[in-house]
Amino acid sequence: MAKLSSVNKNERRKKLVKQYAGKFAALKAQADDKSLDDGERLIARLKMAELPRNANPTRVRNRCATTGRPRGFYRKFGLCRIELRDKGNKGLIPGLTKSSW
Repeated sequence: MAKLSSVNKNERRKKLVKQYAGKFAALKAQADDKSLDDGERLIARLKMAELPRNANPTRVRNRCATTGRPRGFYRKFGLCRIELRDKGNKGLIPGLTKSSW
């Protein structure tokens, strides 16, 4: 089980990313637009830098839904490898069967 403070911090980041998503996307598009002159693009980059640091989507960490573990995460299931194996062996994940050969 991950530290509860780490899980809560990640949840706060998700909330901030959602709050600033529209503004961040607009500024990013403006900063990446090659048709604008360099001054306008620089101003867009500076405005992006003024946004809260945790509003950047790259700062959100994928975590297991049950344990909060940050590593060995499977996006399709939203679980870490350990929980995926436990729940798969118990038959709690539809369509997932234990393989043996």
